[in-house]
Amino acid sequence: MTGIDVALAGLGVAFLLGLIRTAIGPTVADRAVGADVCLFTLVAVFGLMGVRSGSEMFLDVVLVATLLGFLATVALARLVGKRGDQ
Repeated sequence: MTGIDVALAGLGVAFLLGLIRTAIGPTVADRAVGADVCLFTLVAVFGLMGVRSGSEMFLDVVLVATLLGFLATVALARLVGKRGDQ
């Protein structure tokens, strides 16, 4: 078992915790944080898979997913700011 395998296991736990926060979050902001944790955990998994395989294709996936996650977070923050946290 390599260090990458240990990191992937830790990221799996982080992803599950993010899913739990997304499912039971009492507010929209809690659900947004949980979804961000899930997304960026997946980005880290893709990055580690790229390191493991030595493929540069994963870098493109990481860049696109990070950009989309950032834009979604900004859009949700604007929506919550206008509506208030419910």
